[in-house]
Order: sequence, then C-alpha cells, then structure tokens
Amino acid sequence: MRLTTLLDTLNQGGSGPWPSSHPASITSASPAEVETFDQLIATLIPCREHDAELWFAESTADVELAKSLCQECPVRAGCLAGAISREEPWGVWGGEVFVGGTVVPRKRGRGRPRKDESAPAA
Repeated sequence: MRLTTLLDTLNQGGSGPWPSSHPASITSASPAEVETFDQLIATLIPCREHDAELWFAESTADVELAKSLCQECPVRAGCLAGAISREEPWGVWGGEVFVGGTVVPRKRGRGRPRKDESAPAA
C-alpha cells in the first residue's frame, strides 16, 4: 500500500488505530524500506511522533499544544470525522477538543471557574 493511498483513506473518514502490521505490499519490502516508511509516517503525523498522553492531557497548555500540532497534519479531516462518528468521550482529535463525546471550543481547567473569564489565572 502506498503512503498516498493510506493518507487518502484516512482523509475520507477512515479511522481507528493504525495497523499493527504493515500491508502485504509493504511487508514484502526490504527492512530498510519499511523503516523508511515508518519514519515518514512519524514525521507526517504528529500523534505518532509525540507521546500519546499529550492528546489526553489535563493541562490546558498541553491540550493547546496538541491542537496546534494537529493543524498541519495530513490526516486531520479523517481523524476528526472518525472521532465525531465514534463520539469519542474525550481528548484532542483532528485538532478539536472532545469532552463527553462532543466538540468544545477549549478545555476548561479543573476546579471552580473564575468569575471573570478574562482575569489571568493565579
């Protein structure tokens, strides 16, 4: 399977975990070609390159970092569409924050909210 075919599939709403093994056309490739493919995927898809905990972080700053990393991802549309269809309970998917299965504009920190949203955090 070519990388462009994989990315097209994901951009058309394909979702779910990455395959644990390579497709047949890739497994017949040399180990160097498979390693190059894995490195290419890791550099194109930020959630493969960074710690997965970042996309499920409690910290608002970490959540915003995850959202910003998603902005240039080539599979962002497919990731978001899949998360919406699965009603993901929480996390950053396709550059959007999910809480309770719905997209929210931003993640609110723990605890009681400030009386004035524009006031800086203590």
